[in-house]
Amino acid sequence: MKLFGSLTSPYVRHCRLALMQSGLNWEMVELDIHSTTEPGTPTLRVPFLEDAGLKLTDSTSIVKYVREKSGKEFIPDAVDLDRYCLANTLMDAAINLFLLERSGLDIDANVYTRRQKLRVEKILDELNSAPLPETGNLGDADYRVAVGVAWGVFRNRFSIDSHPNLQRLLEIAGQDEFFVETAPPTA
Repeated sequence: MKLFGSLTSPYVRHCRLALMQSGLNWEMVELDIHSTTEPGTPTLRVPFLEDAGLKLTDSTSIVKYVREKSGKEFIPDAVDLDRYCLANTLMDAAINLFLLERSGLDIDANVYTRRQKLRVEKILDELNSAPLPETGNLGDADYRVAVGVAWGVFRNRFSIDSHPNLQRLLEIAGQDEFFVETAPPTA
């Protein structure tokens, strides 16, 4: 089984977490999607996974596949699934703003990008209001929120200074060996 992706991607991070927890045999293939002319996936983004002829092109399907292949369950609760989806929207908006800003766009001068910034703020407020997991008992919705928030802080895309539950979630996740091991490289 091969996971293709970047060590700084929050989506790849969640897949790596699931694979590390699974006990399955796998390898990470680092791929810079922005400098690769033919990345091998129709989405033109990472992660994607190959396993014995099966190809999955989205982090959600990858995490679900890994959980089920290792005999575990993937988000059986609609409320947790909604929180997971909110975290996806947070990451999509924040990553798009990050990439647009890197390309030279003034994100404050555009109606669409101002809306994306507002979306990030509103979702952070909503995610902050969610109940916290117990230490050592994180589910995939918790991991998805944690990797998204950690990425936003890592890339200086937003602050969680006024979001104590999100700060606490990162502290709880920071006690998970695989969450720590999958942190983006700082150098």
